[in-house]
Amino acid sequence: QVQLVESGGGLVQAGGSLSVSCAASGRTFGSYAVAWFRHAPGKERELVAAITSGDSTYYADSVLGRFTISRDNAKNTVHLQMNSLKPEDTAVYYCAADRSGLVARSEFAYRYWGHGTQVTVSS
Repeated sequence: QVQLVESGGGLVQAGGSLSVSCAASGRTFGSYAVAWFRHAPGKERELVAAITSGDSTYYADSVLGRFTISRDNAKNTVHLQMNSLKPEDTAVYYCAADRSGLVARSEFAYRYWGHGTQVTVSS
């Protein structure tokens, strides 16, 4: 019903910026909550940011003030602007969607997932 594809990852120096995007196809997800998770080797999968169907946002403490999540429902996309990147931000970033429209911290609340995009921040 909903397919999610992440893009925009890459290699950036510490202090730099990247924007990753999540594009949905198959069905509009304007009524869905959308979250960005990240998973680095040796670490647990972590909720980074999320946005509700009403555009309320959540950020992990580690990225608050540096990352911004936004959505463009007309384009069926969600973006994560990442500024002041740190090496510890290095991870595979995954987009996930929840049809409840509400932010959930648990990864199990999200039915639809993309395959991830790699973000690498060099020292």
